[in-house]
Amino acid sequence: MKLIVGLGNPGRKYEQTRHNVGFMVAEQLCREFSGSSPSKKFDGEISEIRIGSEKGLVLCPHTFMNASGKSIRKAFDFYKLNLEDLIVICDDLNLATGRIRIRRGGSAGGQKGLADTIAHLGTDQYPRLRIGIDRPPAKWQVVDYVLGNFNEEERPEIELAIMRSCDAIRCWATEGITEAMSRFNSNAA
Repeated sequence: MKLIVGLGNPGRKYEQTRHNVGFMVAEQLCREFSGSSPSKKFDGEISEIRIGSEKGLVLCPHTFMNASGKSIRKAFDFYKLNLEDLIVICDDLNLATGRIRIRRGGSAGGQKGLADTIAHLGTDQYPRLRIGIDRPPAKWQVVDYVLGNFNEEERPEIELAIMRSCDAIRCWATEGITEAMSRFNSNAA
């Protein structure tokens, strides 16, 4: 079983913001892999999907981004998973808009949802897929930027990144993280 976690903030106010790109991927995964209706569990919403022969659970924590680890830990413990069966999807200010990067583990790199997950799991050695949203323009506050919507120029790049992220998750679930990193960590969008 695989636990696929999309990070974001709950509520209509945040639906299409840069910070919610993890939720956007989770929603697309459920559409693409005929996800079950979401149920409220683990301080979030969880749906079941099937990727090839793998059962997948798609979790969107409703604890807000900075407290995502609480929800993830509850689901992780309930299903008695191994770290390699978990992947967390989030935005990344340090990647160009639309670029994706998969890693086996590592630091949070300033992403507070990843930092809280590290704190709750007690390790930074869990897979994550980061989606680039780029740095804010000069004189913008980071919080205003990440909680803002994608502009018209960014929208096609993000839509493509969401689709590529779903392909990367399929590869990770069926062929492993090494293959997913090799195939999807290139500079090409």
